[in-house]
Amino acid sequence: MAEISAETDRCGIVALHPILPADFPAVGLFLHQSLNARIPAHRWVAMMSPSWQVDGPNHGFMLRDGERIVGVQLAFYSTRDRQAGTVRFCNIAAFCVLPDYRVHSLRLLRAVLAQPGYCFTDLSPSGIVQPLNLRLGFRKLDTTTALIPNMASMLSIGGMRLVTDHASIAGRLAGSDLRIFRDHRSAGAAEHVMLVDVDRYCYVIFRRDRRKNLPFFATLLHVSDPALFRKGRGQLFRHLLLQHGILFTLMELRLVRDRPLLSRLLPGHRPKMFRSADLGPEAIDYLYSELTCVSW
Repeated sequence: MAEISAETDRCGIVALHPILPADFPAVGLFLHQSLNARIPAHRWVAMMSPSWQVDGPNHGFMLRDGERIVGVQLAFYSTRDRQAGTVRFCNIAAFCVLPDYRVHSLRLLRAVLAQPGYCFTDLSPSGIVQPLNLRLGFRKLDTTTALIPNMASMLSIGGMRLVTDHASIAGRLAGSDLRIFRDHRSAGAAEHVMLVDVDRYCYVIFRRDRRKNLPFFATLLHVSDPALFRKGRGQLFRHLLLQHGILFTLMELRLVRDRPLLSRLLPGHRPKMFRSADLGPEAIDYLYSELTCVSW
């Protein structure tokens, strides 16, 4: 695909291009060097190809000064079933522009948003990006978050079982839950567990997260049955501590519906935003996004 546009400033001619698979090695190296050095370039490359099948128009956009990459905005595309019908999503992610080229930053975001027919999500907007998103029509989700310490003494109510084997999880799932599992089974940041109570289950996806640069947190991304989760969450918290060495669990109340007694609400909540002409916040989740693909 040909470049989309070019602008000239004191840095030279800065061209805007869609990110295609042939660009992955160079983009991965740029993100490793300029955005997050903890993630090796080859892992950035792997993350740019999502674990689900989708016919996306690109993998985001990049800025080039000559042959040199100076800015990147990744994008993850998906097609989802909602009450309103089939909806196309575009999750914008991993935004980075070198300091001398920040004047061109808006070109990346505008290029993504100029694509018609998508509901757009930004699930990790920086402090600088948030007011810009609001001006461009994005809305904030309610990300009120409770933090709970994971303790070995925690047990589930009623003797529920916790299942971690992928084959066993897949054997219990059906319908959209099974599709979600298959699509995210090999996603780079997604971990899968299931709480089972006789003939009911709660399918949970979580990711390991950092807070204050400490990798001791689990963030819940998907909870299929909040009522059943309430009964069995103690066993999950115990599992996270003993099997993963994760000290704390972070859970947004919009996912779990109620706050555990031993938890505390965080004074500041990491923002998440979306833009859609048709969907409300209840239709937005964290699947098929950078949160399942990119571990930082």
